Amino acid sequence: MSVRELFDISGKIALITGGSRGLGLQMAEGLGEMGCRLAITARKQSELDEAAAHLKQAGIEVLTLACDLSKFDTIPGMVDAVLARYGSIDVLVNNAGASWGAPAEDHPLDAWIKVMNLNVTAMFVLSQYVGKQVMIPRKSGKIINISSVSGLSGNPPGTATLAYSTSKAAVLNFTRALASEWGKYNINVNAICPGFFHTKLSKGLLEVIGDEEIARTPLGHLGGEDDLKGTVVFLASEAAHHITGQYITVDGGVSIT
Repeated sequence: MSVRELFDISGKIALITGGSRGLGLQMAEGLGEMGCRLAITARKQSELDEAAAHLKQAGIEVLTLACDLSKFDTIPGMVDAVLARYGSIDVLVNNAGASWGAPAEDHPLDAWIKVMNLNVTAMFVLSQYVGKQVMIPRKSGKIINISSVSGLSGNPPGTATLAYSTSKAAVLNFTRALASEWGKYNINVNAICPGFFHTKLSKGLLEVIGDEEIARTPLGHLGGEDDLKGTVVFLASEAAHHITGQYITVDGGVSIT
C-alpha cells in the first residue's frame, strides 16, 4: 500500500463529539477536508447549525445531532441516528468535555461529578455502544480520545482545575485499557493531548496566564486553527494501523519543559 493510500480516509464515517466549535470543529474540518462524511454532536443546536453551515461551505457532508452526553440514556439514540443516516461509524472522536476552576479545598462536589460524567463516563458509554453496535461486529475501527497536557502532570501554573486534570489523566488510562482489550477486534484506540489553544473554553484563562504560557513554550506560540488537523487525520487513517494505546501531545513542546 502506498503512503498516499495509507492516509486515504475518503468515504469514511466520522462521529465527533463536541464538534460544533473549538478543537472539535477544527478536527471535524480536518477529517472532512480529507473526504470523511461527518456527524457532529453538541448541546446547542444553534452552534451546530453554525458549524454545519461552515463545513458545508467547504463541501463537507455533515449530520448534526443536538445531544447532552452527560444524559447517558440519550447516547444510544444519538448513535442510532448516525447509523440510520450513514450505516456505519469508522472513526469516533471523543472530544466533548467540561472544566471547572476552583481551589481543590473548595471544589464543589457537584462540579466534580459534572466534569467526571462528561469527560470520562460519557466517553465510556459512547465508546461501548459504538463498539458493540458497529466496530466489534465489523472487526475494525478507530477511536480517538481527546485528553490534555493537563492529564500528564499537575495543574499548569496559575490554574486550579483539579477535576479537569484528573479526568484527562483518566482518559489516558481508559485509552490504554480499552486498546489492550479491543486490539483483538482490530480497533485502534489512541489519544491526543492538546496544550493551550485559542478557543472559547480557554479564553478566560488565557487572558490571565497566556503570556506566561507562551513564554514557557519552546515553539513560542499557542495552538492555532490548523494544529490538530494532521494529528487526527493520521490517527483516523491506516497510517496508524500498528499504533494503539498511545497518545500524541500537541502543545508546542510545553510538556517537555
